[in-house]
Amino acid sequence: MADPLNPSVRGALSQLYDIDPEETREWFESLDAAIDERGRNRTRYLMLALLERARERGVGVPSLLSTDYINTIPSEAEPYFPGDEALERRIRRLIRWNAAIMVHRAQRPGIGVGGHISSYASSASLYEVGYNHFWRGRDHSGGGDQIFFQGHASPGVYARSFLLDRISEERMDGFRQEFSHAAHGGGLPSYPHPRLLPDFWEFPTVSMGLGPMNAVYQARFNRYLQHRGLKDTSAQRVWAFLGDGEMDEPEVIGSIGLAAREELDNLTFVINCNLQRLDGPVRGNGKIIQELEATFRGAGWNVIKVVWGRGWDRLLAADTDGALVHLMNTTVDGDYQTYKAESGEYIREHFFGRDPRTAKLVEDWSDDEIWTLQRGGHDYRKMYAAYKAATEHRGQPTVILAKTIKGYRLGPHFEGRNATHQMKKLTLEDLKQFRDRLELPIDDKALEDDPYLPPYYNPGPDSEEIQYIKETRSRLGGFVPRRQKDAHPLVLPGDKVYDVVKRGSGKQQVATTMAFVRLLKDLLKDKEIGPRIVPIIPDEARTFGMDSLFPTLKIYNPRGMNYTAVDRDLSLSYKESEVGQIIHEGINEAGSVATVTAAGTAYSTHDTPMIPVYIFYSMFGFQRTADSF
Repeated sequence: MADPLNPSVRGALSQLYDIDPEETREWFESLDAAIDERGRNRTRYLMLALLERARERGVGVPSLLSTDYINTIPSEAEPYFPGDEALERRIRRLIRWNAAIMVHRAQRPGIGVGGHISSYASSASLYEVGYNHFWRGRDHSGGGDQIFFQGHASPGVYARSFLLDRISEERMDGFRQEFSHAAHGGGLPSYPHPRLLPDFWEFPTVSMGLGPMNAVYQARFNRYLQHRGLKDTSAQRVWAFLGDGEMDEPEVIGSIGLAAREELDNLTFVINCNLQRLDGPVRGNGKIIQELEATFRGAGWNVIKVVWGRGWDRLLAADTDGALVHLMNTTVDGDYQTYKAESGEYIREHFFGRDPRTAKLVEDWSDDEIWTLQRGGHDYRKMYAAYKAATEHRGQPTVILAKTIKGYRLGPHFEGRNATHQMKKLTLEDLKQFRDRLELPIDDKALEDDPYLPPYYNPGPDSEEIQYIKETRSRLGGFVPRRQKDAHPLVLPGDKVYDVVKRGSGKQQVATTMAFVRLLKDLLKDKEIGPRIVPIIPDEARTFGMDSLFPTLKIYNPRGMNYTAVDRDLSLSYKESEVGQIIHEGINEAGSVATVTAAGTAYSTHDTPMIPVYIFYSMFGFQRTADSF
């Protein structure tokens, strides 16, 4: 039998000796009494409170890295929902339809360019809560938020823009046809990229791990601008939307330590945990939400799990002996995926039926009622509570782990199926079922006339739905995403600043690096562009002779310098400062490139032109820098 103890607990116990077994037995008896008399929930609270108290008193106890497979925010702690939930549901349905139809129409004869339907279907609520209640546009008084959209969810972003009259129907039919559709108003790129749609997308993202890493370094660069007094970014947030399968990319996990170390509470990751990647389950034999919770919590992040929708609340409230929570904890993701591809009857037998106590919880429920139990990522109120908690949390970045169904609302041929990521077409039967589920006023004839070209649906600018989304975006500061293409020109120092290198070095040989550093020093002295230069160094300053910049420019550290430097008596001593100009990334070329990207695009993101100067050792440059670029 496997050791039930957490490895960190087992390791700690192995280093200690029980000097008073009788006292230990009394503690066990007290714990048993609390469970028997007050229940598991009360006991759970007491144990967590004791762990917190032990940490406050300096007792070295292992951190709790994983919690039960339930929502972090209990139903009684959920805030008031300020929106019109019924109307917002209708809006989501419009966007779901148009997103799926755009991809479907792109498979018409003679085109067949592919695309992805199911990813946005699983994440519609995650985006719409942000759009309607949280994401600030560029015209907001505090500045706009930066949203890193999950690449495969782009059809939903286009569909929303179609409703807002930002993208025409003709252009929607140019999805994945940027060149061939150029004469028809232009095409739409499959994935977010500012080069391909320069007035729309702000950040390039797909499922390769670079989007989340860039989001971390964007949030850090926002703080850098704030601390150096170049731009007030205190009200701006960075949101990154990721897939649970994408989290296997090493760049993602490798970058989260920086966010915790620098206490980037202006950063929120939202991970769409639909339990599936391209070919099958992310963790068929495990639980990806629990794994990610432990990883992020261990790295120092605030973790919010949104696992179950509101229909589960009364079942959990009735679960006085913890049998349902135990089932939730022990059921693996492969089974959860199967449940949502089957039926209510199947879930009754194979989930609730595994324990007489949980079977009794739903004995008066119909199979249809069991089938309608939602996952948390599809519950608007649960997601609103999570977003609100994330924006109010201080001192840590937040990750929201939202459990969803891949292909949600698309019908039984799509929902939870292993092949759903690659499915791009809907049959006539699928179209009719999808329309009926969304309750859209589209008649059968409009679908039957040409099943390859079912109609988009827009209720019109005067409809209640369109007026609502226009009003919410106006209140929050304008459209998202929206990119600024033009930059304010900087006043350059003139040719004289280059005289020092034009003169040469006479008879003395001078290394290229030395000449470069001499020129950089002169440029840094310029009153106009000097403060805007961002030296970015991956632990190679001394190699390039740039350590001479440490005492004057200082190395940026949001906590300043709280130690005595070993070289403090030297003229070129190592100095860190909250207002330091140098960004020293350590042995981290990929992170350095992410900072280059954040600094180089600040003219657009913040209307604040910056000049990144990235210095790297050539061998590592070709291996890691080029990979990131």
